[in-house]
Amino acid sequence: MASETPSAHDPTTSSTSTSWEPPRRRNVLNDASSLINGGGLGDPSSSRGAMPPPSKPSDIALALDMFEKQFYPLEPKSLSGIALRAFLLGLTLALSSILTIYLLSTSHPIWRFPFSLASLSLFHFLEFYTTALTNVPAASVSSFLLSSNGSAYMIAHLASMTECLLSHFLLPTSVLSPTTHYIILSLGLSLIILGQTIRALAMLKAGTNFSHFVRRHKAQSHELVTSGIYAWFRHPSYFGYFWWGIGTQLVYGNAVCLLAFGVVLWKFFSKRIEGEEKLLVKFFGGEYLAYRKKTWVGIPFIR
Repeated sequence: MASETPSAHDPTTSSTSTSWEPPRRRNVLNDASSLINGGGLGDPSSSRGAMPPPSKPSDIALALDMFEKQFYPLEPKSLSGIALRAFLLGLTLALSSILTIYLLSTSHPIWRFPFSLASLSLFHFLEFYTTALTNVPAASVSSFLLSSNGSAYMIAHLASMTECLLSHFLLPTSVLSPTTHYIILSLGLSLIILGQTIRALAMLKAGTNFSHFVRRHKAQSHELVTSGIYAWFRHPSYFGYFWWGIGTQLVYGNAVCLLAFGVVLWKFFSKRIEGEEKLLVKFFGGEYLAYRKKTWVGIPFIR
């Protein structure tokens, strides 16, 4: 297949025919590795600046039309998509919570599996809810973080649930004493509650200054938040998610995924915080440097 029209994006393209090459297939594991090693910072060259404001009536009409269409089905802010996801998460949370309570009442150790579904459902619902509550312009289908976290996130939680089930069937009898088991379970639940609470407080306090994605350009409304939970933690949402993730693995009774989650989350957040703080110094200069000296991250070995 040949093209007879010069590319509008490449000034060196001539009118001579060129062979067509199919797009490269994406490798899920490579994508996951790149996300973890890069801290989810993305490609600086792919970031876009702010769109110029419309000036002519035709531009204004086009802008209004584009604004309206973003709420249509399959669009970024699809109202039907948001409603469907909220309904499914609520249904999953309700059913898995009921099943967890029932299995606990029968002393059946497999209660951990429906509990994992309940904790994930609550987490993803709160991601959207807190965004919609205090950061309305950013609220969209992707705010649920159900698919926008990348393949690494999906692989991690599938592996976690798989280990939870396999450990029950392969090791039906706990190798730990009842006292040790109770301590680990209590610690895990405490970390889940702490992590979820701190992350939600961080998102609510930051408001429109919070973003699920790293901003490479400073918006006019972007302010450095230093009060509330931010008076103690520089990155409370990362602190919250890190310890929430560790807590889930303790409750699930996972040994392999506990180690894997700790290593992967530490690697991801160390890179992300390093890159993000370079941008924050660029945005706020000495104000951020002074703020950084007074606060901590709360994730081991990350300063």
